[in-house]
Amino acid sequence: MIVNDISIVIGSWGSYNACNERALGSKWKNLSDYSDWEDIVTELEQEGFELNGIDEELFIQDIEGIEGANWDYVNPESLFELLKEADVLGNSYYFDVMQAFLEVRGFDEFERLVNSYGSRWSDDINIYRNFDWDDYGREMFEACGYEVPEPLEDFIDFEAYGKYIGEYVEEYSGGLIEILR
Repeated sequence: MIVNDISIVIGSWGSYNACNERALGSKWKNLSDYSDWEDIVTELEQEGFELNGIDEELFIQDIEGIEGANWDYVNPESLFELLKEADVLGNSYYFDVMQAFLEVRGFDEFERLVNSYGSRWSDDINIYRNFDWDDYGREMFEACGYEVPEPLEDFIDFEAYGKYIGEYVEEYSGGLIEILR
C-alpha cells in the first residue's frame, strides 16, 4: 500500500478551555497508519483523553500534509472518514489530485465532491503534472488529430490555443488541473 503523510494533532475544547495536561492535544497521528476511527480513539484514551467526559468535543489542533480549511471547525473523525472514503490515504494518485484540487478550489468543495460522489469523486478531474499552457495546447492539438509540418510548428501559438480550449482547466503549483464537474 502506498502511504501519504497527513498527520494531525487532536485536541479537545474541554481540555483546551480547562488548561489541563491535555490542553496541547494528542501526539501526532499519521492518518494512514489507522484502518478505522476506533484505532485512533483507543490511542487517545491511552493518552489520557476522557472521551465520555471533558474531552468529548474534539478538534484538529494542528495538521500537516493538507491545506485549505479552518481546521478548528473540522471534526477529526469527519476528516478521517472523508479521507478514507476518497482513498487519499492509501493511493498516491488520489492524494496528488486532492492536493491540486485543494489548491484551486478549497476543502469545502472537496468535501462536497466526496459526499456527493463517494469514491468516484475524482472521475472528472485530470491533472497535468509539470504542464504549462503551451504543453497543454500541444497535447490537445495532437489529441484532436491535427498535424502540423515540423517547419511550421514555431508559427503556432500553442499557449494561446491551450488557454482557448482549456475552459475547465486551471493552474496549480504543480502544473494544470482540469475539473469537469
